[in-house]
Amino acid sequence: MSTTPAPAGPAAPPVPAVPAVPTRMLVHALVRTDGTVDAGELYAVGGLLGMSDQQVRLCVKRLVAEGKFSHEGRGRKALLRAVADTDGAFAPDVAYVRLAYAQDRGGAPWDGTWHLFGFAVPESSRPARDALRDTLVRLGAAPLQSGLYVSPHAIGPLVEAEAERLGVAAALTRLTSTDLRRGALRDPAGLAAALWPLDEVAARYERVAGLAREVLDRLAGPCPPDRAERLGLSVRLAAAFGEAMEPDPLLPPELLPRPWPAVAARASAAECWRELARIGDEEGGAPRLFALYRGLLSA
Repeated sequence: MSTTPAPAGPAAPPVPAVPAVPTRMLVHALVRTDGTVDAGELYAVGGLLGMSDQQVRLCVKRLVAEGKFSHEGRGRKALLRAVADTDGAFAPDVAYVRLAYAQDRGGAPWDGTWHLFGFAVPESSRPARDALRDTLVRLGAAPLQSGLYVSPHAIGPLVEAEAERLGVAAALTRLTSTDLRRGALRDPAGLAAALWPLDEVAARYERVAGLAREVLDRLAGPCPPDRAERLGLSVRLAAAFGEAMEPDPLLPPELLPRPWPAVAARASAAECWRELARIGDEEGGAPRLFALYRGLLSA
């Protein structure tokens, strides 16, 4: 009798590592179109996301103390009511997401122009200098060298407005070029790969794609998830999508590797949102989160 062990079967695919959802973010994500949050639903979804009842309770207490929500009733039968606008705490950047999908459809071609921004702000104005740099990075620009940033997008008016607000407009220099070089490197796609952390951005979108597949499989499975689980999947998807979009400079397709994983990931995420929104419409009382993403995808 042979003692050779039987060959192992194929390894199970790894579960995509998606960002943990902060409790505060969960509360904002479950605000319904009438501005309320059902506490029972909040605790149930929080439990599915690995949050303890104590975590949820303390978060609700803090949000009420901050004047963001009012609180009616006790425990899981309570009702939270948004006092201030809460969409901004979880809402996607509408213009940014629409640009991403427009690029995926080939509707935002690059004209070949690089937009450069140089500044020399003295140490005495360091907070303003740091804020201007942070604005450039947030708008998707990358540093070429100290005090010099570049973007393929025409972000000049936004950068100028921020420099004016910070009181350093006189220190800002703007120019455009169609012949950018860094050392001997002049190929636009090569420059983009050298200047932006594309591998990190791609990895985040791979996580979105993996989670989207998981969501679609659960929705189409023989035992469909109940409402609490669907809400949990929605919140996880929104968190992963935001975590991927936040550092993405949305470079034009002409500057990106092919295939670029963000395209497939965003398509899968859109499919998830359409299905989740459809179910939400059938049930009624869907969170604003559903309407926010449906509005983006139907525009």
